[in-house]
Amino acid sequence: MARKGSSIRLSSSRISSLLLSMFATFASFYVAGRLWQESQTRVHLVKELDRVTAQGKSAISVDDTLKIIACREQKKTLAGLEMELSAARQEGFVSKSPKLTDGTENKKRPLVVIGIMTSLGNKKKRDAVRQAWMGTGASLKKLETEKGVIARFVIGRSANKGDSMDKSIDTENSQTDDFIILDNVVEAPEEASKKVKLFFSYAADRWDAQFYAKAIDNIYVNIDALGSTLAAHLENPRAYIGCMKSGEVFSEPNHKWYEPEWWKFGDKKAYFRHAYGEMYVITHALARFVSINRDILHSYAHDDVSTGSWFVGLDVKHVDEGKFCCSAWSSEAICAGV
Repeated sequence: MARKGSSIRLSSSRISSLLLSMFATFASFYVAGRLWQESQTRVHLVKELDRVTAQGKSAISVDDTLKIIACREQKKTLAGLEMELSAARQEGFVSKSPKLTDGTENKKRPLVVIGIMTSLGNKKKRDAVRQAWMGTGASLKKLETEKGVIARFVIGRSANKGDSMDKSIDTENSQTDDFIILDNVVEAPEEASKKVKLFFSYAADRWDAQFYAKAIDNIYVNIDALGSTLAAHLENPRAYIGCMKSGEVFSEPNHKWYEPEWWKFGDKKAYFRHAYGEMYVITHALARFVSINRDILHSYAHDDVSTGSWFVGLDVKHVDEGKFCCSAWSSEAICAGV
């Protein structure tokens, strides 16, 4: 009976040893296979790196090699994104399916947004503009839907915010609904450049138009002439259009056109080429540029000089268009004094 028990224990021990040996063998094969596979992968990566760099033999570690290859993959991804960004810039930072603020598809892209710079005490001028070419109510809406022209008066706030002048503007706007009110701008000559900059920024963020125009409240705008002129520049994503000029920089404080930073314009004190301030137009891409960089774009004493300075150094097409000179009225002129 003792021998039988001993035989059973010996048999069980042999089976356990056999199973353990088989498990160890399989584990060894598995580990060896994995090591071989990893070594082959690393050898392949090293050879690939040597082939690409044409160095014959890698002088760096395998871990560094793997890091370099990972960086190269990231570089390829970055290059692809840069190509997509470049394509977007060529299109003027515009998505292919622009949407309105309520999320619906925009059926017709506006041609131009016109910002008419006005002041707190200029209601008579605004009424004259509304009567002459801008319209009110249904006629203003018709201008938008049929001509693709969005026109708004642009105004800041009184130095004493909330006073009777501010309330008067709010009341007028509640009746006409044709203002862009810039709460961060004080209505003062020294803030004219800031006012234009924030108009372009606001308009570019709100409306996906082809062009954006700055005008003043004492000119008449020929909408048909404006539309036909702008249509000729639809293929240029970075056009700056207006009555171009350059001239003397005045350093005398008592001069009407005094420029406090006159010393920045060189020994000859001459302005760079820029569009005259009564009316000028920029494309969507340039308006987006102004919007994106609004906090770092410098402003000079005069808004037309400031606008011109923002595009110095950019790949911008300056279009000297005499129709924007606003000197005398004709059927071909875009603007004229009223």
